[in-house]
Amino acid sequence: MFTGIIEEIGKITTITDKNIIIDASEVLQDAKIGDSIAVNGVCLTVTNIENQSFSADISPETQKVTTFCKLKSGDRVNLERALPANGRFGGHIVTGHIDSIGEIKSISNAGNFYNIVLKLDKDNSKYVVKKGSITINGVSLTVADESMDTITVAVIPHTFQNTTFKYLKNGDKVNIETDIISKYVEKFLSTRDNRTGIDMEFLIKNGF
Repeated sequence: MFTGIIEEIGKITTITDKNIIIDASEVLQDAKIGDSIAVNGVCLTVTNIENQSFSADISPETQKVTTFCKLKSGDRVNLERALPANGRFGGHIVTGHIDSIGEIKSISNAGNFYNIVLKLDKDNSKYVVKKGSITINGVSLTVADESMDTITVAVIPHTFQNTTFKYLKNGDKVNIETDIISKYVEKFLSTRDNRTGIDMEFLIKNGF
């Protein structure tokens, strides 16, 4: 599990459709093979550590549902180690499992913060609520506003300058993970996957 608090910006040295090698320093201080590191919000397993870089395998599913297919050598990526049992919970619950790819519509400097507007697909925009949490390229953010298929997030200068947000431009694609809690709530309340035995017939029979 992760929190969406980025520890450093890494640099891709090599990437194929099956493997990625990233230059890093902070996240490698206590890292070992088998550890989890979120790369632009994607949970990857460390397969090798050499000097100031680490390697990880990329699954076909990761290629399919994330922006990894668009990354290239030299690109910068957000990095975060998995949360230790005694770690401080600074962001929100982030699984590292990407739900969809969003598109940057605009980035504007509003003085003491930056407004970023993104377009989401309709299947995942239903999980987004105003003042709720969302993860964009691994960064835990609060939704400032939302409509049918777009959301606005307000990013403080520290976060903007210390993540890959400072490299983003209009039209760029980003990894989106919506709040896991909303998905559980949907499943519990779903009539399609209702295992409680409570249905319309039950409610009528009991006077509802």
